[in-house]
Amino acid sequence: MIRIKRVYEEPAPADGFRILVDRLWPRGVSKNKAQIDLWLKDLAPGTDLRAWFGHDPAKWDAFKHRYFRELEAADADSGTLGILVGHARSGPVTLVYAAKDERYNNAVALQEYLQTRYNL
Repeated sequence: MIRIKRVYEEPAPADGFRILVDRLWPRGVSKNKAQIDLWLKDLAPGTDLRAWFGHDPAKWDAFKHRYFRELEAADADSGTLGILVGHARSGPVTLVYAAKDERYNNAVALQEYLQTRYNL
């Protein structure tokens, strides 16, 4: 099972393995408070894609399409998705993100990608 959660919410035992999926460390959150088990920067959207999207709901479908292509390329280069999938298959995983928008962000898109591509 893969959950998503803002880094500003309190960590909970039910979160399982907590993976930060943002390229930059979230502002105002200490590493101790965040309780991140793994930081997979390479799974975050590239800088250009993130700037273009700007959490604009009208660009959501196009963002996901472009982001999914980036994920495919990143996995081919580094195998980072395999690390995440391995953790997800061995227990609960929570994708942690910092965006204010809880509906249109890369963690939501990544969760969808993992559910459809890897049946997680």
